[in-house]
Amino acid sequence: MKPSGSLKIDTFSMRIGDIEGVELDRLHAHSLAVGWPHRAEDWQFLRESGEGFVALDEIGRVLGSAMWFAHGADFATVGMVITSPRLQTLGAGQWLMKRVFEKVAGRDLRLNATRAARRLYLSLDFQPEKTVYQCQGIARLQTTGRPANIRGDVRILDASDIPAIIALDAAGFGVRRAALIERLFAHSAGYGLFKDDTLTAFALCRPFGRGHVVGPVVAQSDADALAVVRPHVAEHSGSFLRIDTHMDSGEFAAFLSHSGMPVFDTVLTMSLGKRLTDFAVGGATAPVTYALASQTLG
Repeated sequence: MKPSGSLKIDTFSMRIGDIEGVELDRLHAHSLAVGWPHRAEDWQFLRESGEGFVALDEIGRVLGSAMWFAHGADFATVGMVITSPRLQTLGAGQWLMKRVFEKVAGRDLRLNATRAARRLYLSLDFQPEKTVYQCQGIARLQTTGRPANIRGDVRILDASDIPAIIALDAAGFGVRRAALIERLFAHSAGYGLFKDDTLTAFALCRPFGRGHVVGPVVAQSDADALAVVRPHVAEHSGSFLRIDTHMDSGEFAAFLSHSGMPVFDTVLTMSLGKRLTDFAVGGATAPVTYALASQTLG
């Protein structure tokens, strides 16, 4: 059954609208109201990268939002699903998500759920996967100890490296997302680890929220991931830096904590359709996504 274009809640009604038609300052105020750090510029980047709906009241105030980011015909991530807790309990979140389902029909879906939203996604048959650790703080490069010997050459990435970045990201993420990587690269600084002229690890870093975010990061080992992340930490030492990772132990997780980015919060990766393991490349030297592009983008 086709979902309704309006929803009656308590004493007022909500109507659906295209997120493209909403002023950035209203979207910014919408996310600030729930404590999310997105700047107006971050919203604009997301609108350029995906599609979405907003829930509006009778006078055009934004009461809810939901976005999706399609990668090919078979996969999409879902994010920026924001409603107040009160409206969620009254069905606003489910109403928005059903509108999203109509647009992404037939695709496997992945999202990162806050604690407040997990019940909603469970009710929609999303399955829990892995915890994401939101690591952030004022970055500081470790001054004690020496980095492990880097096997390969670390250098700044340039536009000629984009095809290799796309291929390595697809191996780590499980889905090819060429358009998104190209868009991220245009807004980012990047470092890559090359072994015999082959890209084996990379880390992008771009302005986001309160400072900068490092991600995505793809590598075959903790040592390789650190080789491409460490230069970003050095460059942003003394300023706010964030990394969202599934890694809860090991050298990479320890490095983040010791570099001024302890775990601030967690969200839960959830899937509908194929699970994360279904997308895994496999093998002892397979690329791994060490850091997400963002919680919204995966």
